[in-house]
Amino acid sequence: MSAVSSGSRLRADARRNSEQIRFAAIGAFQGQGLTVPLEEVAKAAGVSKATIFNRFGGRIGLIEAVIEELVASELFAVIDRARAIADVGDRITYYLTALRDLQYRQPAFNDVLLQTYPHSQQLMEICRVGSEANDELIAAAQAFGALRPEFTAGDLHALVVDNALALKYGKRPSRDDYDRRTMYLLDGIRGPSSGSGGR
Repeated sequence: MSAVSSGSRLRADARRNSEQIRFAAIGAFQGQGLTVPLEEVAKAAGVSKATIFNRFGGRIGLIEAVIEELVASELFAVIDRARAIADVGDRITYYLTALRDLQYRQPAFNDVLLQTYPHSQQLMEICRVGSEANDELIAAAQAFGALRPEFTAGDLHALVVDNALALKYGKRPSRDDYDRRTMYLLDGIRGPSSGSGGR
């Protein structure tokens, strides 16, 4: 075998290993969050833990290789969809419900909210974009009376972080109980104009 063909095979093997690791990481992070042991990712990918470090430089590199697909695409889609809803009351109802749904379904999203790995630039950028969207949507809802006047963007941030902590470290509620509590939350923060969307 020539040196050229041998090199091509090694590069193909490396690409295949990288894709196997990415696929395994997405599955593991979706199910258990970003703190899942790398040994589990390596086992699912059929490689050694050392191979993850060789290909991605460790956990942070691996997170940054998949976080766009894993979390950012879904969160940004929620934000874009919320911005497109004309009725302000409906907009904030959708946004909060969709955020809490994403928290329930996607443990990795809670790790992003909790800034579990602050050395990841991509993770922190997702937090920045999410924070700006929170400020924007809460300000618009306040301007139209769709929220209680004392409810702030900081309150929303605290609520989603508290929920992230409860889901990550507490007993996981049933989906029915979780959705019922989402309705309680919405009822508690709605303002006098929320029924008509502030129009």
